[in-house]
Amino acid sequence: MSASLTDDLLNQLQGQPLAQISSQLGLSETQTQGAVSQALPLLLGALGRNASQPEGAQALFGALQRDHADAGGGGAAGLDLGGVLGAVLGGGGSRQTDGAGILGHIFGGREDTAAQGLGQSTGLGGGQANTLLKILAPIVLSYLAQRMFSGGNQAAASPQQLGDALGQEHQRIQQQGGAGGLLGAVLDQDGDGQLGLGDLLKIGGNLLGGKR
Repeated sequence: MSASLTDDLLNQLQGQPLAQISSQLGLSETQTQGAVSQALPLLLGALGRNASQPEGAQALFGALQRDHADAGGGGAAGLDLGGVLGAVLGGGGSRQTDGAGILGHIFGGREDTAAQGLGQSTGLGGGQANTLLKILAPIVLSYLAQRMFSGGNQAAASPQQLGDALGQEHQRIQQQGGAGGLLGAVLDQDGDGQLGLGDLLKIGGNLLGGKR
């Protein structure tokens, strides 16, 4: 997991997934690409903050493991971005509500601050930025599940491995100018680093593993 998680996921979003997100937001693909490239570090950095605590890494690992098992299939397949996007964009109000709930727990109730900051840094309005974050949150969790458990990774996967990978990503993001500054502005108002990860994962399970 030495490669940047942000860059890897951004690469997987190229093509049809990015076009679908662009259509949903009413933006050009160039605008969407720029916004996604700033939104992903915000989400992954916040998860890295949560997973820096052993209990946070354990909770996230357990939930991703359950969600991966619930999703069925052979486990060796890559991330089904089309399926995740279809659930988020076309699955009805309940899944959109889940997306909003995930954001609330990722950012410790500061999702509005995150959306406003992202909106300012990308030139989007706060409403469009919030919609983008709600779309990307379940994608990020699905990506982490696939990354940890697909192919031959499942036997070797552990909460520590997940925490280390997200911790490295958090460090990378903090060292970046715009993304790191935005992440700090959203998260560093809270001293204890406890952002309700257990609740996040209960909500996230509906998106990662649900087939309804």
